[in-house]
Amino acid sequence: MAGGYKGLHMIVSGVVQGVGFRYYILRIAQSFAVNGWVRNRYDSSVEIYAEGEASSLQGFLKEVRVGPRHAHVTDIKIDWQEYKGEHKDFRIVG
Repeated sequence: MAGGYKGLHMIVSGVVQGVGFRYYILRIAQSFAVNGWVRNRYDSSVEIYAEGEASSLQGFLKEVRVGPRHAHVTDIKIDWQEYKGEHKDFRIVG
């Protein structure tokens, strides 16, 4: 992947609700200086949108695959997007 700024939309499946997953995502997003949001979905998955430097997003994605201790990530649907610059921070929205 080329450098520059990108957007990254993800749907994370597995044991990812009720295990502190959103708060983990918030912490790692802040550590990689990416902006966006994370929320629970009704189908027990978690949805994430992150934007920032492509290299930071690659590192962020690696940590999403790991998850917090009690989570178990079984699948991530990944959609790389053009950078929009719409977010000034990272937050939990649902």
